[in-house]
Formats: sequence, structure tokens, C-alpha cells
Amino acid sequence: MDSIETAFTALSRRMGVPAPMLPLFPPHRPESLSSLIDKVNAAKRAYEPGLRR
Repeated sequence: MDSIETAFTALSRRMGVPAPMLPLFPPHRPESLSSLIDKVNAAKRAYEPGLRR
């Protein structure tokens, strides 16, 4: 078998295994609009045109 066949076989086997009962990502609270706007404004203040990082 070549590498693509090996990878496909491994993926097929993993897809056959039942999914874990716990979610992969913990549930999150949606952020408020004002909080998101504050983050955007902070990023705008931090950005300086021509500044090399």
C-alpha cells in the first residue's frame, strides 16, 4: 500500500469507532456586543501603521 491508502485506511477505521460522549469543546457563553466592540477598539489602538514586528 502507498501512503494515501494507508492514511485512508486509518481514517476509515477511526470513523468506525463511536464518538466520545463528552464534547470536544466546552460550551461557551456568547460575548456581549459591547465586549466585542471593546476588543476591536483595543486592537485598533494597538495597531500602528508602518510598525514592523
